[in-house]
Amino acid sequence: MNNLLVDIGNSSMKYSFAHSLRLGTIGHYSGQGVLNHLIEAIAQKRVESIAISSVRNFPKGYFAPLKKFSKSLILVEEELNMPHLANYRSPETLGADRVMGTLAAIALFPKRDLILFDFGTALTVDLIDFERHFVGGNISPGFDSRFEILHSSTGLLPRVTGGDSLKPYGTSTQEAIENGVALSLLYEVEGYLREYPTHLPIFTGGDAIYFAKKMKSTIFVVYNLVLMGLAHLAIDYANKK
Repeated sequence: MNNLLVDIGNSSMKYSFAHSLRLGTIGHYSGQGVLNHLIEAIAQKRVESIAISSVRNFPKGYFAPLKKFSKSLILVEEELNMPHLANYRSPETLGADRVMGTLAAIALFPKRDLILFDFGTALTVDLIDFERHFVGGNISPGFDSRFEILHSSTGLLPRVTGGDSLKPYGTSTQEAIENGVALSLLYEVEGYLREYPTHLPIFTGGDAIYFAKKMKSTIFVVYNLVLMGLAHLAIDYANKK
């Protein structure tokens, strides 16, 4: 079974032509012409399903032109009747990336209490119990977003990015921002780990490695977790037909 899996985040898109659960080469795109790029990528190909997770607000029917390239077009926001969301009070408000990330985590680590950290534009923290149910989670600004907020919300603080090394405190304004932002996220994550010591921690997202290297405890880093969740969704969708 060959499927096209598409993960559209706030700042970029990742996609992969997958055979069953095995992801192929990961494609990346950061422009505004998402639909045209996907049409070019899939031209002259035929896939069983196209599964799309998006956190952006595209117009209704935006992806409809992709239907001619596959037997099924699956949009996560329309497929929320999933067993692992049964105990969550408002699944329709969940971001598609969180839904797919938790679905993949459950498949990878069954019968475990899990805590999933997705380091992207936002930091999302999601809890899953050993009965494979999504319990809930929290959202706060991500690594780069915190730098941007400091710069855009003040008159004098410069726009900086994260440094490779951390110090207890900065001896310049740039170091103070670098350390303050990175440590704020690090302490936030460590606080969750202290609160949920029996949960297996999983890091994913663009800044996962940066923070995993700075943790004292053992962390599982899983790349392309949303795409993996989409792979499971496409297979489950085909089996139900």
